[in-house]
Amino acid sequence: MSPTPDVVVEPDAERLARSVAEALVARLAAAQAVHGTASVVLTGGTIGTAVLERVAGLAAEPVRETVDWARVDVWWGDERYVPRDDDERNEKGARRALLDHVGVEPARVHAMPASDDGFAEPEEAAARYAEQLAAAAGGDGELPRFDLLLLGMGDDGHVASIFPGTPGVDDDRPVFAVHDSPKPPPTRISLGFTAIGTAEEVWLVVAGEGKAAAVAEALSGAEPSRLPAAGVRGRRATRWLLDAAAASRLPGAPS
Repeated sequence: MSPTPDVVVEPDAERLARSVAEALVARLAAAQAVHGTASVVLTGGTIGTAVLERVAGLAAEPVRETVDWARVDVWWGDERYVPRDDDERNEKGARRALLDHVGVEPARVHAMPASDDGFAEPEEAAARYAEQLAAAAGGDGELPRFDLLLLGMGDDGHVASIFPGTPGVDDDRPVFAVHDSPKPPPTRISLGFTAIGTAEEVWLVVAGEGKAAAVAEALSGAEPSRLPAAGVRGRRATRWLLDAAAASRLPGAPS
């Protein structure tokens, strides 16, 4: 588990999205330099989608680091269990913001199952995604290498679809189904803490004053059962990437 998280604060959400996009490109380029390929776990939400839009923009700009998107594996941290073409799907948002613009190989886009994919129960869909992860690991365990895992955070401190006080907090499976989510839609699929914690780097990207209290609590050592974001760590690095509003309740923040 990585040491104390790093905290980076940008003045506003726009500059946060741009900064994270630039850092994401650099991180994936560095992974490709070492391994030949790179892998990223995406998140949804307003700021997560904004980051992907900025990454797509960077692909057309002359930057120092470049990513060969044909050699990037794309996974998701969670997904709304709705029909494949539903605008609620994180996958659909990611395709529109980034993946349709950068030449990712279709076989390397590992979308979580949708409710119209023919599974009898969400648990079967979650088990299928776990099987995909294990297959990509190539016999080296249940999970492949994640170079970078992106997370947003709700104002209640939830990450992926791990909500406070719900069974997901204690679920040690790499992937599980979520029922009766406190935030609609009620049925979801999510990576668990055990899968999130295998990522080389975990970045929590958070914007907005409404999340400032949860940010401060998470970074002060709250119990993960009450505030799941507090339980997130990457193997080598954990970074909280915040705008000034989300950081406004941290010690030393401007009043």
